[in-house]
Formats: sequence, structure tokens, C-alpha cells
Amino acid sequence: MNEIDIRILNILRDNAKISNADIARIMNMAPSAVLERVRKLENNGYISGYETRLDYKKFGLKLTAFIELLTSESIGATEIGYKLAKLPFIQEIYSVSGDYCYLIKVRVADSDALAELLSEMGKIKGIKSSKTTLVLKAVKESSSIELKDL
Repeated sequence: MNEIDIRILNILRDNAKISNADIARIMNMAPSAVLERVRKLENNGYISGYETRLDYKKFGLKLTAFIELLTSESIGATEIGYKLAKLPFIQEIYSVSGDYCYLIKVRVADSDALAELLSEMGKIKGIKSSKTTLVLKAVKESSSIELKDL
């Protein structure tokens, strides 16, 4: 991993659909050299996949919420997390430390849909309580961060 790899990763972070030829032009490199570097980054696990960012509002999912869950699981257990992952509209689940066991990001149509999802979550044995925070406006939302000299 060097400065060239980091520059390539930052370019891909901003536009995963960019061609190797376009990266090569930006980097003033041969396309074959860029292709070789990208393949090495993929093979070494620096690039774990490519993803399309959807505008969920266009699908009617206008409400984003974060839910903190307290469970009766022992520390480090994640069985409930895997059960939660099977429910619809749950975008992210994190096992966390602190007052709660899980932090969950959901996207639903409205407050009625959120209430229905919370009801489904409540049917999972071992969930003791929840705290829900509604998102008013996303100021920054990204699945990546800019890489600097590491």
C-alpha cells in the first residue's frame, strides 16, 4: 500500500463506475498498471466490493431512524443481531458497548411503518427495551471516508 494505491482508492471511493482508462488518465499511468493495482487491492482485501447508492426516498422510504436495543444476551453474543438482520428495512446493525447492545439503522416509509417494525423486533426473544431516534435531515451520509497518508 503506497500513495498511488491510496489515490486510486480515493478515486474509486468517489466513483466506483469509473473505468481503469479514466483512472489511468487522472493518475498519468498506463491503464494496464492501474488494472494490476486495482486487482491487487481487491485480492488483498482493501477493496471488499462495489456498491450502488440508492435514493431510498424515491422508493417511498422517507423516514430514517436509529434504534438502540438492550438485550439479555451475554457480552459479545450476537444471536439476536443475526435474527434482526432477517427483518426488512433494517439497513445496518452494530453490536456496541455502552448502555445498549445494538445500534440499528432503519429506513421505513413513515411512523406507522416504524411502529410495525418495532413491533416485529419486539417479538424476538431476549430484547428488553429500545430507544429510537428519528433523523430530521442527513447532513453527511456516506459509506466511506477519504483516505489520507496512512
